[in-house]
Amino acid sequence: MNTNELIYIISDSVCETAETMVKAVASQFNRGEVRIQHISYVEDIKDLKNIIAASKETNSIIAYTIVVPFLKQYLDQKAREEGVIAVDLMNPLMEAFIQKFNKVPKGEPKLMRKLDEDYFRRVEAIEFAVKHDDGQDPKGIKFADIVLIGVSRTSKTPLSMYLARKGYKVANVPLVPEIAPPDYLFEISKNKCVGLVITPDKLTGIRRERLKHLGLTSDANYANLKRIFEELEYAENLMKRIGCPIINVSNKAIEETADLILAMLKKEESYIINKFV
Repeated sequence: MNTNELIYIISDSVCETAETMVKAVASQFNRGEVRIQHISYVEDIKDLKNIIAASKETNSIIAYTIVVPFLKQYLDQKAREEGVIAVDLMNPLMEAFIQKFNKVPKGEPKLMRKLDEDYFRRVEAIEFAVKHDDGQDPKGIKFADIVLIGVSRTSKTPLSMYLARKGYKVANVPLVPEIAPPDYLFEISKNKCVGLVITPDKLTGIRRERLKHLGLTSDANYANLKRIFEELEYAENLMKRIGCPIINVSNKAIEETADLILAMLKKEESYIINKFV
């Protein structure tokens, strides 16, 4: 292979996928030393005309990952007319998917980048939830999408992690009568804060199981029914002061509670959008 060989790599998104494939193939020919010209985010036929003309002049190959139908069709047809080699790197696998799943591809560019952005948003949200779990770093309350409050063992942590995996930044704060709540709870939107409550008997059973798991006796104050009533009364009074929505999690799965929270959050977002449109 001529070390001056030029390969045009074009895409209606970034050229990362195509470049990796081209380099993998080129490596099979005399160390694969080729020059690569990237043309990313191709959006109209004018761009393709210029690329095909340049490729014809330099006797170069075009390797592409274009999924927008009218751009792909134009490139294939015009390249044939001009005697330019244009290779659709995605076509074989795309055809296999069509046959296997009997579905038509979306034909939308930049979907992979959207997937990457979603992935990193979820990772960031999980890191946020871990950092702001159980009242850690109260300042994070200001930056959270959702703030969960409630007494111990009302599923705040697992619920935080579940919502974080969906891309929401969640902070959770335990409510204890002897400890003043963070001032930030009264500064954020009341609809961004969600109070979690539970029936006394349900909470007693959960806490006793927790103590048993830790090897402690079930008569500890943590599982004392009188103490539990005090905590729940304190928590509900505080939630009413804040004015936040309250969800009883006694007989709800994590997924069910999460759905209720997200429904409330979307309702609030819709209200804000409509208010300012």
